[in-house]
Amino acid sequence: MPKEERTPWYVAGLNFECQQCGRCCSGPDAGYIWVTKPEIKLIADFLKVPVGQLCQKYIKRSGLRCTIIEQPVTKDCIFLQEIGGQKGCVIYPVRPSQCRTWPFWSDNLTNPNAWNRANEKCGGINCGRHYSYEEIEAIKNNKKWWLDEG
Repeated sequence: MPKEERTPWYVAGLNFECQQCGRCCSGPDAGYIWVTKPEIKLIADFLKVPVGQLCQKYIKRSGLRCTIIEQPVTKDCIFLQEIGGQKGCVIYPVRPSQCRTWPFWSDNLTNPNAWNRANEKCGGINCGRHYSYEEIEAIKNNKKWWLDEG
């Protein structure tokens, strides 16, 4: 029997506008900021450091995957730093796919309650620009963003 396709609850689209607050990159809980080998290379090139040095200083292994380390006390992403008097991402142009796809993560799109729970941390959810279902799916599934770049 063919698998029954269900229409996602967000088929009419969702609103989101980044508030540039950095809360999506902040603790208080520890987490993972998954990063792929091509993304590690892009970050190293952007920071003008060898890949080995970047990995030694900013990346750790977790099982078979790699994750960007967090500040030990705050659990903020190590790349969330003070820029011009407010916190910002120092690798924003080459930020990993996980960061690029926020808040359109599968966990946040499970159901309306999950979306609204994400809104408790991110004030940009349910605000601003309207994203169509098709745009959300494209963002959510764009794991190799660097192939689309220039």
